[in-house]
Amino acid sequence: MRMPDGMRRDSLRRIAVLAASLTFILSAVFTVGPALSQQPPGPQQAAAANRTKLLTSPGVFGVFAMYKISPDYYRLSAAERRGAAAEVTATIARHAERVIVDAYLTRGLSGASDYFLRVHSDDLSAAQAFLVDFRATRIGQHSVVTENLFGVTKALNYITKQKSPELNAALGASPYAGDPPRYAIVIPTKKSAEWWNLSTEQRLKEMETHTQPTLAYLPLVKRKLYHASGLADADFVTYFETNDLTAFNELIIALLSVPENKYNLRLGNPTTVGTIRSVEDVVKALSVTP
Repeated sequence: MRMPDGMRRDSLRRIAVLAASLTFILSAVFTVGPALSQQPPGPQQAAAANRTKLLTSPGVFGVFAMYKISPDYYRLSAAERRGAAAEVTATIARHAERVIVDAYLTRGLSGASDYFLRVHSDDLSAAQAFLVDFRATRIGQHSVVTENLFGVTKALNYITKQKSPELNAALGASPYAGDPPRYAIVIPTKKSAEWWNLSTEQRLKEMETHTQPTLAYLPLVKRKLYHASGLADADFVTYFETNDLTAFNELIIALLSVPENKYNLRLGNPTTVGTIRSVEDVVKALSVTP
């Protein structure tokens, strides 16, 4: 049956309106994807702390945290312990903008500790925040702190270009030239009141005598000094790296033989020796059932 002309025109108008609406809806739907892809990217990952700058600049805090693994760590399943390294690595990554972390294995070389971490930051609270988070990791929860040492780096106090130009030049002329260091040694030192009551000129003379015998060992032993007076029980924390422990032993004997040694109330106690490892390697080594 043929539809009347009026009804047919009305139907055609309705179809046209419906088609226009459908076209608008489809247009809106298919423009959502490209519109979203053009949104500005999310915040970029924060840049990591500048390792070279933190290890060479004055005014940087170094924290040495020594730990002993609790026996109950080895009651965890092997799968749980296998995941410990990744957990620590992720914790370091979360703090990478403010701190750098180095790890050392002391098990087998020390009865007091199994490992230690050396943490650097230009803000002591940033180093503290990392160490607090580290204690929340699986291995951190099962570690006992055996020693905490920290200090701040400073420019040279005594053997400077102005005060002792010849010795200063000699220090700069003998860079480390040995094989890549495998060992790290940490030695805290406490000076007597007599030392601090010497005049600046007298302390300079003592430090020149202290420095002279060390020159022969500079190509074999690296050294970094942290000032700790008022911050910790020690006055200084000295960090050494070497691949030649015999040379290091001879260096310490030479330092024990200089007159300045009589002002030391504490030298070591503890002296901590460890092998230089990656954080992941240290955690994995300690996560194997002993």
